[in-house]
Amino acid sequence: MTTQNPEAADQQRPDRKARDILDPNNQIGMKLRSLYAAVQEEAIPERFLDLLEKLDQAEQMASAKMAE
Repeated sequence: MTTQNPEAADQQRPDRKARDILDPNNQIGMKLRSLYAAVQEEAIPERFLDLLEKLDQAEQMASAKMAE
């Protein structure tokens, strides 16, 4: 039983990558990956960080009350 390397299959069909680039689904995927990468690089808004801090404080207070 042999397994074929996907890169070797691409080398056998040189037009495959060109067709993949023109494929609408591939273009959508590339744009979504680009958008996701841009969102990952954005800074977290200060308001959201404040809300997270308040939540942490509330959880700590609740845990302290449960321990009593």
